[in-house]
Amino acid sequence: MKFAMEALVSSVTSEYQDISLLSPEYQAIIQLTRNVRSVAEISALLRQPLGVVRVLIADMASEGLIRVHQPALEAGKPDLNLLERVLSGLRRL
Repeated sequence: MKFAMEALVSSVTSEYQDISLLSPEYQAIIQLTRNVRSVAEISALLRQPLGVVRVLIADMASEGLIRVHQPALEAGKPDLNLLERVLSGLRRL
């Protein structure tokens, strides 16, 4: 499954759960998504290509390690609230 770069990702593992047996990439994504983050943010923070992060997130979601919240688009129109949040974030940079 291909996720939108603005899709939000959250970890479903508790901070007390042992994740040391997971790959370093999985561990990093779980740590980052203890706070909800977008796919694009995860890609930037890990300094990994967006495509690579999308594959990792899809694998992790299928294993039940994270939850992905896809944006809802009405008839192909972007969500105005989402666009305003993106613009606000860009202005803070």
